[in-house]
Amino acid sequence: MASSGATKVEISEPPTHVRASAEAAAFMAGAGPDELRLCLFSESLQSVSQSGAAVGSFTVDIQSAYYEQDGRDDEKCYLVHISSHSSVDGVPCGSSITASISLQLETLEQQHHESLKLKGHSLDKKTHMRRRDDQMVVSRVITEGQQVRHDTKSYDLSELTGLVSEASNLLIMRLLARRKTPQNLDFLTFDAEMNLCISSYRALGSRTQLIGKDTVEVYGIERAIHSADVPITWQVYFLPDGHLSSRVQVGSPVTLTVSQMPILSEPEEEDPKPVFEKKPLAWEEDAELYSQFLERKEELTSAHQTYLRRHPELKALLGDFMQFLLLRKPEDVITFAAEFFGPFASARERSETFRSAMAASNDCPGTR
Repeated sequence: MASSGATKVEISEPPTHVRASAEAAAFMAGAGPDELRLCLFSESLQSVSQSGAAVGSFTVDIQSAYYEQDGRDDEKCYLVHISSHSSVDGVPCGSSITASISLQLETLEQQHHESLKLKGHSLDKKTHMRRRDDQMVVSRVITEGQQVRHDTKSYDLSELTGLVSEASNLLIMRLLARRKTPQNLDFLTFDAEMNLCISSYRALGSRTQLIGKDTVEVYGIERAIHSADVPITWQVYFLPDGHLSSRVQVGSPVTLTVSQMPILSEPEEEDPKPVFEKKPLAWEEDAELYSQFLERKEELTSAHQTYLRRHPELKALLGDFMQFLLLRKPEDVITFAAEFFGPFASARERSETFRSAMAASNDCPGTR
């Protein structure tokens, strides 16, 4: 039961009427591991007011990890952590996001914590989304003063193709910035009330930006959440490798900007494999190889001579064979040899010998 002053809304399955574009779904499916690996890095930006004063910070860290699943093997994923703290018009506010994103850029689980502190009043919102079997369950706890509200909604995963969370959004934008993709993409996302809506991405083109003492070219992307309640638009600029250079929510007095030039990440170039040209082996000219050859030759010669001394019948057998061979002069020497040596095999049945040479021998004078 909820505590006093708390309300709770049971799980519901809201109808879905929006769809991601085919181009957006293809973009998510076409992101390869080698390309995504270049998007795994940490970065930090400053929150700057309209007067140029630093009022906070924004940090992002994305790295490879494993997602633990109940009753199943751990799944490779990307662990995303986003932290933002600033003071807007003297009001402290902050947010923190921790999420596990699959290698296909699908959100496995995300925890989003937002807080806002006013004089004598505070607002705290925690939103949790997680895949459970064939459902995406989104739950929210809002604490405003002494009032606590619980909401939970459930969506069929088959209806969420092309879904982007706040965490996967950063990976997608880094990819878009690296590719400088000009096409417009419409994904799905959840708005502040956990309702499905369109999250669109549009190219803003290139411009220059002063970072420290360097003037660099940056590439811009506009992201908009088309919520029926409160539409939100951001304009975000990136360095060529996907590092953020600036980010601003349209209508906000605070701008996120990088204070110094980061170390850009580039694809690792594999060293070319060495090519070894084939050279003729002049072993006769190599003293060591030639010495080994002579030693081996003497070893074999000695072994052969020893074998012949131990088997004197070999010379007699070969002598008989050569005599019969020259006497018969067969056309098929191989068959003749097989018939000659065949009777010496103990397992072979005795048969007429030298049949293959009969015809030839009968034609030879002096052999009849």
